[in-house]
Amino acid sequence: MAEEQPGGSPRADGDGRGDEFEFHTGTIRPSREPDAIEFIEVHKSFGRNHVLRGLNMALPENSISMIIGPSGTGKSVCIKHIVGLLYPDEGDVIVHGKSIPSLSDAELFEARKKFGVLFQDGALFGSLTLWDNIAFPLRQHTEKSEEEIAEIVNRRMREVGLGGEGAKMPNELSGGMRKRAGFARSLVLDPEIVLFDEPDSGLDPVRTALLCELIKEVHAENGGCYVVITHDILSARRVGQHISVLWKGRIVESGPADELFESENPFVRQFLSGASAGPLGME
Repeated sequence: MAEEQPGGSPRADGDGRGDEFEFHTGTIRPSREPDAIEFIEVHKSFGRNHVLRGLNMALPENSISMIIGPSGTGKSVCIKHIVGLLYPDEGDVIVHGKSIPSLSDAELFEARKKFGVLFQDGALFGSLTLWDNIAFPLRQHTEKSEEEIAEIVNRRMREVGLGGEGAKMPNELSGGMRKRAGFARSLVLDPEIVLFDEPDSGLDPVRTALLCELIKEVHAENGGCYVVITHDILSARRVGQHISVLWKGRIVESGPADELFESENPFVRQFLSGASAGPLGME
């Protein structure tokens, strides 16, 4: 019988085969805030590809949480579960005390209003001006007057450094400007939770650093639960207040960023330092 290790994964039986979850301690260090989002024993497969494999993860309120890990390990799948675009095959996803998979369509529609989402490319409508793109959620989901909408849109555009650019079309914007426009649009409904799916993708190091500073500044002003999916360690160091390291569909370790960067776990040490030697190879 295989021996159980912390985090629920069996160790090797001594037959030389090893254990693919050997470095998954499952350690979840206490955060300084209550949990806004919880994954409880979540499994998700696509055909034969078992992406999430008993994922247990807690993302705290009033913090910028980073979900980091190698490419293809299930990070973006997590975001889709949080907003109810995907449902777990097993397990549960809890957001502010409510089970997302258990909500009716009407309840899920209402729950999604508490989310703002920034996609990799900004996901702007090509036929609308920048200003109308940012105003779109307000026109779709509220009864606000055009005067109220204008006040909100102009304020959010100023926050992200796009004041005066509202007449431009998306194809006139640089990659960094599209990211900032998507960020502004994600904020107009005053969301309690903002999700960023690899916001640094496609940006050069300088614009990545500027976007990281912008995320920190806006979070400091607005609060809430921010969740950033990334594999960029510099972004995690710049922005992360809470870090969850995801590998092979499970949490290796998670907790306050300052504690994770001091972890003795060989995989966590390797990944957060970008070292070539360690448990993570080219497979």
